[in-house]
Amino acid sequence: MIILARGKCGLTRCITHYLTAMAAADLLVVFSNAATGIIFNAVYSRMPHTVVCTLQNVMAFASFDCSVWLTVAFTFDRFVAICYQKFKIKYCTVRTARIAIGTVYALSLLRNIPYYFAFESYELYVPIGCVEKLEYHYLPGWLAFSWLHNILTPLLPFFVILLLNILTVRSILVASRARRKLRAHVSGERKVDPEMESRMKSIVLLFCVSGSFILLWLTEVTVFIHSHVANIHAYPNWAHPMFMAFSAGDMLKILSSCTNTFIYILTQSKIREELRNAIKYPFTKLLGVATQ
Repeated sequence: MIILARGKCGLTRCITHYLTAMAAADLLVVFSNAATGIIFNAVYSRMPHTVVCTLQNVMAFASFDCSVWLTVAFTFDRFVAICYQKFKIKYCTVRTARIAIGTVYALSLLRNIPYYFAFESYELYVPIGCVEKLEYHYLPGWLAFSWLHNILTPLLPFFVILLLNILTVRSILVASRARRKLRAHVSGERKVDPEMESRMKSIVLLFCVSGSFILLWLTEVTVFIHSHVANIHAYPNWAHPMFMAFSAGDMLKILSSCTNTFIYILTQSKIREELRNAIKYPFTKLLGVATQ
């Protein structure tokens, strides 16, 4: 987050805003879904108070929404930049990026507030831990809320990102073919096209981020569709195949929030360079002090 926020990675300010916001959302996912459990076990050695547990679940859902929909916003921004050059001037701006990021964060928090009322204490008359209320799986209102929540995250983003990537690839292939024919007609020989090379490199980051999202959320989407079509919401034991698939999907969707950091480093030479500088900085300072 710090390296991206400094704006020295060779990326436009618009892309930098999106990537920094995505890194912040991914950090929230890791903290609210994984780190809090470790903290509770280390500090309390037992389940937290029901209110704390419920708030942690709301935060977990909201952070997932932020991470997913910021990926959608970033994918759409790059889709516009690559496929619609005229609209790009108006849409792909820092102001639009800030509005999109602020809207995603605000709506993600607001739409997950009802989850606070979907949980109850794990033990009767003792405010310890939290578990979904029985009526959450049967009352029409809660069922509608659950379907809407899962459609908005991750079903709709999953297919939107997939569609945008297909359209972006198609646009690039058409433009690349047309430019090759034009250059061959004008120059009479095929040479390396710096503009197309630059464009192809610029979308590597987009495809890596959105492709990783699609692959790592695929299990979660498949399990959700199967469980709701078959009306299966509980499993007899931990060895049940569907419970194992559910657990794997849950693990992979949390992992999807960790992969972006590595994608940034692997696909962008400037980010790798800034990361090396950040690692070397304290040692350089210590050496400077020692030699004085």
